[in-house]
Amino acid sequence: MAVEETCSLGHREIAIVAISGYVLFWILLLSFASSIRSEHTETKELVLTLDHSNYDEIINKHDFIVVNFYTSWYMYCDSFNISYEEVASELSSHVPPVVFAKIDASEEANGEFVTTKIGINARFPSILVFRYRGKLHEWYLGPKKAEDIAFFLTRLSEEPLPSLHIKSADEVAEYVGDKKVLVVGIFPKLSGSEFDSFLAAAYKFRADYDSATAEDRIKLHFNYTFAHTLDAKLLPSGESTVVGPLVRIFKPFDELVVDSKDFESVALENFVKESSFPLVTVFDKDPNNTPYVIRFFYSPYTKVMLYINLTGEAVESFKFKYREVATSNKGQGLRFLLGGVSDSQGTLKNYGHKESHIPLIIIETASRNNYLKANVEIDHLESWVKDFKDGKLAPYVKSQPIPTENNDLVKVVVSNSFDDMVFKSVKNVMLIFYVPWSKFYKKLVPMFDEIAVSYQNDPSVVIAKIDLSKNDIPRDTFDVKGVPTIYFISASGNIVVYHGDGTKEDFISFIHKNKDTVGKADKKEKTTKEAKDEL
Repeated sequence: MAVEETCSLGHREIAIVAISGYVLFWILLLSFASSIRSEHTETKELVLTLDHSNYDEIINKHDFIVVNFYTSWYMYCDSFNISYEEVASELSSHVPPVVFAKIDASEEANGEFVTTKIGINARFPSILVFRYRGKLHEWYLGPKKAEDIAFFLTRLSEEPLPSLHIKSADEVAEYVGDKKVLVVGIFPKLSGSEFDSFLAAAYKFRADYDSATAEDRIKLHFNYTFAHTLDAKLLPSGESTVVGPLVRIFKPFDELVVDSKDFESVALENFVKESSFPLVTVFDKDPNNTPYVIRFFYSPYTKVMLYINLTGEAVESFKFKYREVATSNKGQGLRFLLGGVSDSQGTLKNYGHKESHIPLIIIETASRNNYLKANVEIDHLESWVKDFKDGKLAPYVKSQPIPTENNDLVKVVVSNSFDDMVFKSVKNVMLIFYVPWSKFYKKLVPMFDEIAVSYQNDPSVVIAKIDLSKNDIPRDTFDVKGVPTIYFISASGNIVVYHGDGTKEDFISFIHKNKDTVGKADKKEKTTKEAKDEL
C-alpha cells in the first residue's frame, strides 16, 4: 500500500511538473511575443500619427517637431515614408530631442484640413518643421533623402540662438549705443512660453534676413540686435524690481526705452517693428539716418513726407508741429518723414515740382496714389493730414500736357489722356512704359517704329508709349518695376504683359496672338443692342 501510494504520488508530481512546464512554456512564449509586439509598437511610435483632430494639440506640446504630409495612394510617398522612419530612428536619441510625426492627407477627414489650414494641394510628400511649440515653422525644401533630411534637422536643432545671453554689464555695453536698437527679453528663467515666443520672434527676424536676396536685404535692414537676460540690473536702465517676463527695447531716438509684456507672436513682432522705427524719419546727409530712410521708402505703409529748408528761419517750428502731427497719428498706418531741400531734389523732380514749391507735403498711399500741397503753412499741416484721412482730398496726377498733334508712328500717351487712348479707345493698344534716359529703350526705338509701320494700315492696332518720368499710371493695373515694360491692352479690355525675346518678329507675333478683331467685336455689340431694342 505504501509502495503504491509512493508510486502514485510520483506520477502526480510528474504530471504537475509536466503541466507546469507546459504552462511555463506558453508564458515564456507569450512574453516573448509581447516583447516583440512592444518593440514593434515602440518602433512605430518613433513617428507619431496625426490627424485633423489632434494636430494642433501635438504640435503645441513639443519644442521641435517635424511633420510629414503624405498621401497613401502615391507610390513615391510610400518609399519616402521608409526614408522618413530611418531619419526618425537615427535621431531618436538626439539632444535636443527631435519629434517626428506624419499625417495622411488622403484620408477624407484630413484632406480639407491639410488643404485649407496647411495650404498643401499637390506637393506630397511635404515636410514642415515646427519649433517653440508651434510658434515658429519652416518648410524643408531640400532633397528627399534620409541623409539630407537628417543633416538639415541636426543643423537646425543645433544652430546658435538668435539672441545673445547677457550675463554681465560689460556684455551689453557694446550693443547699447547712439546708433543701435537692442531688443532685450528679461526673464525669471530661460524656459517657458514667453521665452519660447521671444526666441521664435528672434529666429523669424533672422531667418527673414538670411533668406532674402541682396536687394530685399536692403528692405529688411532693421539695424537691431536681440538679447536676453535673467537680471534686469545688468541693463543701462535696469531696475531691481523688474523680473520679467518683459521685452525692453533700447533705441537712439524718440523715447529711449520702451517695454511690452505681450508675448503673443504677432503682437511681439509688431511691437519690435513699430518701436524700432522713428516717429519721424529724418532724410538728410547723416549716414546714421540712412538705414531708417531706406526702411521708410520700402515700408508698405502710407507715407507722409514734408520737405522744407532745414536752414530756414521757421525750421524748428515746422519740426515741432510736424512731430505733433506724427504723434497724434501714431498707430494709424502712417509713416512720417522730414526731408531737407538739398536732399529732396530727386523727389521734387519726380513729382514735377520746383524748389519754389517748398515747403511741400506729399502723401503717398500703398497703392501709389499721391496727394500734394505746395507752399504748405505750419498751421495747415494737421488739418491737411486730417482731410486726407477723411477722404476729402483729390489725388494728384502727374501728367504732361495732352499733345495738340499726335502724328508720330508711335503715339504719345500721357496721364490725362490714358483713359481715352487706352481703356476707352476700343482698339488694340501695345503700350510701352519707358523713361527717356534708358539706354535699352533707346536701342528699341527704331524697332518700335518699324512695328508701327507694319500696322499702319490696320486702324484697330495702336503702338503707343508713355514717359514714366513725367506721367503717373494706374499702378494697381500695371505692375511696372523696370523699363521698358510692354503691356498689350486688347479692344475688349484684356491686359497682357509682354515676356519674349524682344525681336520685331516676336513683338508682331505677340500682337497677333492677343489682338481682337474690332469689326467682329462691334458687330457683336450691335447685335446685342438690337436684340435689347426688340425686347
